[in-house]
Amino acid sequence: MTNATLSVEEIKKLIPHRYPMLLVDRMEEMVPGKTGVGIKNVTANEWFFEGHFPGQPIMPGVLMVEALAQAAGTLVMYTFQQEKSDEFDGVPMVYFMSMDDVRFRKPVVPGDQLKLHVEALQRRGRIWKFSGKGYVGDALVVQSVFKAMISGE
Repeated sequence: MTNATLSVEEIKKLIPHRYPMLLVDRMEEMVPGKTGVGIKNVTANEWFFEGHFPGQPIMPGVLMVEALAQAAGTLVMYTFQQEKSDEFDGVPMVYFMSMDDVRFRKPVVPGDQLKLHVEALQRRGRIWKFSGKGYVGDALVVQSVFKAMISGE
């Protein structure tokens, strides 16, 4: 078992997301096939703050769940890389299949660091099920159970 840290440039080699939709700045504490912690540094100049909401900016909940999914997708692709799987040519697409038990607990605002804790609950080939929890400091701000499919097309 390795415990890896990935930079944003290394993340971009694993998942197809790019600015402005790349929502993971770094991955830490990654255990292939099991767990990972992503970091999203939420800055005042994020594109979504202009309209959500003027005078009282908060990160949209749907983007917090997307950030959890990107952290999970990075963990999946890192796992395939560590297993030396040749299942995918190039950068694959990661598609949401379902989201369950989504809860938003507290707002995320400019200056926050969103820690994205993901844990693989089930793996069946290209379909993975995850539990995800986002924290700012010690406060739980978002949680969800979700499934994603990895496509090599």
